[in-house]
Amino acid sequence: MRRLGLLARREARRSALAAVSGLALGLAFPPFGVWPLSLVAVAALALLTHGRTARQGAWTGFAFGLPFFLLLLKWLSVVGWDAVVGLSVIEAAFLALMGAGLALVSRLPVPALWPLWTACLWVAEEWARDRVPFGGFPWGRLAFANTGSPYTPLAALGGAPLVTFGVALTGGALAGAALALCRLRGAGGFSPRRALPAAGAGAVAVAVTAAGFAVPVPTAADDSVDIAVVQGNVQQPGMDFLGRPMMILDNHVKATLNLAKDVKAGRIAKPDLVIWPENASDLDPFQYREAYARIDEAVKSIGVPVLVGALVDHPTKQGYVENQGIVWDPKSGPGASYTKQHPVPFGEYVPFRQELSKIITRLQRVPRDFYPGDHTGVLNVGPARLGDVICFEVAYDEIVRDTVNAGARAIVVQTNNATYGRSGQPEQQLVMSKLRAIEHGRPVITAATSGISAVVSPDGTIEQRTKEFTQDVFTARIPLRDGKTLADRVGAIPEWVLAMVGVLSCAAAIMIGRRGRTDEKGQ
Repeated sequence: MRRLGLLARREARRSALAAVSGLALGLAFPPFGVWPLSLVAVAALALLTHGRTARQGAWTGFAFGLPFFLLLLKWLSVVGWDAVVGLSVIEAAFLALMGAGLALVSRLPVPALWPLWTACLWVAEEWARDRVPFGGFPWGRLAFANTGSPYTPLAALGGAPLVTFGVALTGGALAGAALALCRLRGAGGFSPRRALPAAGAGAVAVAVTAAGFAVPVPTAADDSVDIAVVQGNVQQPGMDFLGRPMMILDNHVKATLNLAKDVKAGRIAKPDLVIWPENASDLDPFQYREAYARIDEAVKSIGVPVLVGALVDHPTKQGYVENQGIVWDPKSGPGASYTKQHPVPFGEYVPFRQELSKIITRLQRVPRDFYPGDHTGVLNVGPARLGDVICFEVAYDEIVRDTVNAGARAIVVQTNNATYGRSGQPEQQLVMSKLRAIEHGRPVITAATSGISAVVSPDGTIEQRTKEFTQDVFTARIPLRDGKTLADRVGAIPEWVLAMVGVLSCAAAIMIGRRGRTDEKGQ
């Protein structure tokens, strides 16, 4: 701790610049959405770690990461600021490791390749953070700040990791150009030969930025279907959004009954299917007859299948609950279902419950653990074969990709953001739907209990969206697609390759550094 304190004091100015850069990266994400700041932040961190020791780079990375995540995750303050700080520290630790790596690779031979090592290390950092601990937490990926930038189409080639790589490579190239210009100035004057490194780095930045415009984004439809999305709303935002039992379900039932009246009166064309959000039924319809009857009433009134979000008791494991999307038919009732595969740790289940609950009493507000599903969410809902992913699952590459590869012709994101309403979290999640639409060449329909519900076209355009904390119903004709993008075909290969290049570049830097010290001792 003493050494850490001394390091912090010595690095005060650099740490302050790193913190400002981290805040700049936070502003690149919704609800602010100033995506060019992501390039500035990447370039700044690369410059701040250039030529430093691994320990200094780690501290700079942490000083960058902590304010970034504090700003990005401030929506968790609904749970408590201790949760914001705790999660931010954990996530910033990954950026500390990356900062150490950036410092190491800045010493490698061939300075022209420095931006490449920088970009690969960003991919490696996100690769690790997306997977550990407890299945990872992908929030804050560079790709999610660039869902409406020139880099977004790269998702159709290599998914979110390739978008991150493109952004980081551009930022690294800008840092390389800035460093070369500083050296040019210090060399005592301009000459074409001396200007080549700066010009080359700038050309790389321009070329990578322009590359996105050359990527074709497939949008041609093989078929289409008419849908209705029901946003029933909740009684209050925050941790206690549920209110009394049946209230949220009644909201969705009433909104669907009103939709049926409009259809019967000819004011709205009858949809082929209806989508309700996650937790639209706040009671298990298989355990509570009243809940079953109300859902059945709503489905029969509209006369088409409804994808119902509900919490269902696990059939065999007592004390566990499943977060499901259930296909409810007007004639045959409930049928096929999808169970959320990736429950949120400390939100939907409590790791080490017996031990931690004694220390953190707030965890008792999660009375039962969610049990994970074991298959993708491909469901036949009326005439459409939809891929259901639930809430935070839209942030995980493999869950959405596996669903599309299993045959989903459109993607549905059932979500419940009532806890984090008006905090920026719904906007951060919505842009993930934009990226997934381009990545997989599929429309993405987001159905939320309290907002934001939306329809995103395969090219990433938000065609419709609702306001938060309003009851709303909208209809849309969405394209259904069978073709796959290159990103669907190659899967996680680009991410693994780029991450391994980043790791191996660090390993090479360590070996070269040791060899150099050995040579010095030999002399």
